Amino acid sequence: MQDALRLAEEAQLDLVEVAPTARPPVAKLMDYGKYKYESAVKARESRRNQSNTIIKEIKLRPKIDPHDYETKKGHVERFLKGGDKVKVTIMFRGREQSRPELGRRLLGRLAEDVSDLGAVESQPKQDGRNMVMVLGPHKRRSENKAEARGGGGKSRREQPKQEQEQAGQGT
Repeated sequence: MQDALRLAEEAQLDLVEVAPTARPPVAKLMDYGKYKYESAVKARESRRNQSNTIIKEIKLRPKIDPHDYETKKGHVERFLKGGDKVKVTIMFRGREQSRPELGRRLLGRLAEDVSDLGAVESQPKQDGRNMVMVLGPHKRRSENKAEARGGGGKSRREQPKQEQEQAGQGT
């Protein structure tokens, strides 16, 4: 052990015990600071490459107005473009529960309308008073997630002073 410590000091390296319970104990000469730095860089890189899946939820009713349907469809499209999964829930009330085919037809129509942005991951399932379907973005879309989340426009603080004055004159 003393020889190992002397060798470490001569080489200006650290003596790191790899297996202290082994007979004889196993130690390694290394630059421990450099090792910790490299392991932190690897951990940071792996965190950057992993993606967090976020599930957004949209709720509908079977007798939805056409304009309301278009609004909800726009929300679903925005979520799918952002790389998020979308859980679409149709809530049945009263006598609507005896007509689940209305909900299935509505979910099928929605899936068809957003088929260019995402695909059905979970087929419509009746769950008590609700019918649930999950839509997921296409793979190529989820790779571009960071770009979609980055935001396109400048905030009011980032705008130059002249642009703010021009915007204020219009009111």
